[in-house]
Amino acid sequence: MQVTVTQFGKTNLGKDIKLYTMKKENGMEASVTNLGACLVRLLVPNDRGEVRDVVLGFDSAEEYLFNPSFMGGTIGRSANRLAGAKFSIDGKEYHLSVNDNDNNLHSEFGKGFHKVIWDAKTGEDQVKFSYHSPDMENGFPGNLDISVTYTLTDDAIEIEYDGVCDQKTLINMTNHSYFNLAGHDSGTIRNTKLTINASNYTPVVAGAIPTGEIAPVAGTVMDFTSEKTIGQDNDACFEQLILVQGYDHNYVIDGHTGEMKLVASAYADGRRMDVYSDLPGIQFYAGNNIATQTGKKGATYGKCSGFCLETQYFPNSVNEPAFESPVFDANERYHTKTVYKFSRQSA
Repeated sequence: MQVTVTQFGKTNLGKDIKLYTMKKENGMEASVTNLGACLVRLLVPNDRGEVRDVVLGFDSAEEYLFNPSFMGGTIGRSANRLAGAKFSIDGKEYHLSVNDNDNNLHSEFGKGFHKVIWDAKTGEDQVKFSYHSPDMENGFPGNLDISVTYTLTDDAIEIEYDGVCDQKTLINMTNHSYFNLAGHDSGTIRNTKLTINASNYTPVVAGAIPTGEIAPVAGTVMDFTSEKTIGQDNDACFEQLILVQGYDHNYVIDGHTGEMKLVASAYADGRRMDVYSDLPGIQFYAGNNIATQTGKKGATYGKCSGFCLETQYFPNSVNEPAFESPVFDANERYHTKTVYKFSRQSA
């Protein structure tokens, strides 16, 4: 089925912002926009045949131009946090925006990949967004040509990243969708059941920068190797949760080899979501710091209205020699894929 293209708004400079919608006969539907290559809507049926939009977001492009919580956005060049808002490659230090305490978060609030206008090419059940990031944009070296392709299948939204840079550079991209499997407007996600296929995680210090340690989850509230609700321990008196006001941690995927594998699963309201990735880590964020705001169709979003499962290289991994490196050589291909797959599951 071909993609439907509609006008979504304009930038302050008058550039067109488009909405691209893909639909399946079983009720699956996804809408994405060339503003930030954002995932705007994702409609999924449950075990009773009820179709609901399961991602938080907004009704207008103007709201995505603001979007303080990065809802649905493609994050780059570097997702998550970098200590001291800097990193070094081959002895040369690069400085980024200090936008999260003393650190850098998601590259740049106002000019990151989630805020730029991407070129779009449509295909059957697919939209490919492309962007040229010039040398030193937001502080990153090299001219990077990058694409993000969304493909809708009968049971999944697939997100594929592909790029190459003319200099050695840092690339660590992710998608920042907030999910609520009972529907974006259904309130809290605290009763959502979650499993993460990770026996270890990366503890943080104040400011949410990893210590460099890889620690076991066994015997702690960080353990999601067996299914439990997000809310069961989110407010527990545990140092790691107190530091970031609940879950906002990178989990170390068991048996990572660089191949696609199941990394996490979530369930609520008759909908199961399985997350597949080829990356070593996944950031589980319980939405503890979502500012109260008005979302799609007048819904009120706030704390724990949605959760994120962001596939990634570990936060600050460019500055931690023990972590898998997100640095790519000149002309070395950056390629990764994440799949959010849905099925109907009865309670």
